[in-house]
Amino acid sequence: MSPRFLRILAIVDVVGVPLFIEWYIWRLQFTAPRSWVVFAIWLPASFALRRDTFKTMGWRADNLWPATKQAAVAFAMMAAGLILTGLALHAPRHIPAHLVSLRRLWTYFAFCVLQQVALNSFLNNRLMSLIRDRPLSSLLAGAIFAACHWPNPVLVPLTLIGGTVMAWLFARQRNILPLAVGQAILGTLAWWSFPLTWHHHLRVGPGYYLLR
Repeated sequence: MSPRFLRILAIVDVVGVPLFIEWYIWRLQFTAPRSWVVFAIWLPASFALRRDTFKTMGWRADNLWPATKQAAVAFAMMAAGLILTGLALHAPRHIPAHLVSLRRLWTYFAFCVLQQVALNSFLNNRLMSLIRDRPLSSLLAGAIFAACHWPNPVLVPLTLIGGTVMAWLFARQRNILPLAVGQAILGTLAWWSFPLTWHHHLRVGPGYYLLR
């Protein structure tokens, strides 16, 4: 395929998938719940058309240690910020047991892996093919990631910062595994750090308004 055609495909991916995700969150999950299949087909089809490999998508072991080291520094700083925020907002002294149960952590980690595939293996890779400026492409990836968490007043700013940082880390070392682990830790800390009346169990879309 020609570079021009690949560029057009990247633009369609960058615009189309986030719009579909927003459409699903706000409407389709209620009117056509099985429409999530579109997302499940779109991503693999895009990976196949662009001939992405496990390395380009960040599924690799050869750079796991350097990727983990650089991610550990960034995530430690963000985790410290969340802990200090929790202390300032008088969060519970101990994280609730259900929040750190093995079953919940494993399920949440799997969800974070899926989000990293969408954010970095897919979206960030497409943005990097369109934009050479890595800080700018990372910021755009973070902004789109944050938009998908609207209208949660806690998650929108946190995912803007976290999404931008994770996109930048991925651009330096393409490996999504340490990013998924870090995201699971930060998400758990965010639930603890902010009052439930603020984040509504970290819900997004219409679900944010359903908590009574």
